[in-house]
Amino acid sequence: MGRPSEVARGFTLLELIVTLAVLAIAVAVVTPAIGRGTAALQARAEVAGFAATLRHARERAINVQRTHLVVVDPKEHRVAIVSAPTGGEEKEFRETRALSPKLTIEPAQGSSEVSFDARGLASAASFKLTSGGIVYRVKVDPLTGRVRSARE
Repeated sequence: MGRPSEVARGFTLLELIVTLAVLAIAVAVVTPAIGRGTAALQARAEVAGFAATLRHARERAINVQRTHLVVVDPKEHRVAIVSAPTGGEEKEFRETRALSPKLTIEPAQGSSEVSFDARGLASAASFKLTSGGIVYRVKVDPLTGRVRSARE
C-alpha cells in the first residue's frame, strides 16, 4: 500500500466544452449590438459634419462681413458654401463638401439654401437627415443663426 495517489491537475474535456459554449453564446449576443452602435455613431458623425458646415458658413459671414449661402444639393450629396455677390461681383464658391452617399437630406420648407448675413442672422431652414434608418432634424434659427440638431 504505500504511496498516496497523485492528484491530477488540469481541466476535464467536459469543463472545456462548457466554457467554450458559454463564450460562443456571449459572442453571438454581443456582436449585433456592436453593429447597431457603430451605425448610430456613424449617422451622428455625418449629422455633426453637416451642422458644422452650417456653423462654419455663419462664422465666415460674420468674420468677413459678407453674406454667405450654404447650398445643399441632396441628389449629388454635396454642400457648398458660397459668398453672395456684392455690387457687380459674381457668386464665389468658397468650399464644397461631399456628403456620405448613405446620408439622405430632405429640406423641410422646400428650399435647399440657407443664407447667413454679416450680423449672423439666417434664413429659416430645417433639414431632415436620414442615415441607416436613423433620422435627425437640423434646424437653423432665423433670429440667432444658431444651428441645432436632434434625433427624431
